Amino acid sequence: MPHAIENSKLFCLEGVTDVDADHHSPILPALESLALQQGITSIYKTCDTIEGLEESLSALLYDDHNFKDYDIIYLVFAGEGNSIVVNHYYYSLEEIAEVFEGRLKGKILHFANTMTLDLSAESAQYFIDVTGAKAVSGYHQAVPVLSTVLDRLFFEVCQEYDNVVDIVEELYEKRSAMCEALGFRLYY
Repeated sequence: MPHAIENSKLFCLEGVTDVDADHHSPILPALESLALQQGITSIYKTCDTIEGLEESLSALLYDDHNFKDYDIIYLVFAGEGNSIVVNHYYYSLEEIAEVFEGRLKGKILHFANTMTLDLSAESAQYFIDVTGAKAVSGYHQAVPVLSTVLDRLFFEVCQEYDNVVDIVEELYEKRSAMCEALGFRLYY
């Protein structure tokens, strides 16, 4: 049981209707709990346009000198068919791969269940090859319950294990019914 990462860092980007409006995200309490109980530091940002999405990702990739320290990129956007929706525009996983081109070496890109993720082997391999990601994960089922409980456990397990197979096995051992209900997927 190799210990993967101490003091993990997570970058969370959530799609919202209007960044200037007050909104109460269910993601924030989960991120705060991760920081307090597991020592997983997170950066949380919102965006409401494609430009805002690209600006946030560009700032992370090019301006944040600590980007190498982030283990997980957590995207919380509405979407379907392996595409996120931002301001009524569908942004495909292939487009996301181009934004992250070669920049995700050793990182996991994780999608909340607000977007359905069901990749073919070829699509998953394309994403990993283009981005250099260690893995891409998310959920096949868009159920009415937000995936924050399982997301939080996933982030905790990622801190304990380095091997993605061990991560999936541990996650299913701890919460198999929830993994199956949400259709948890991890491609590597």
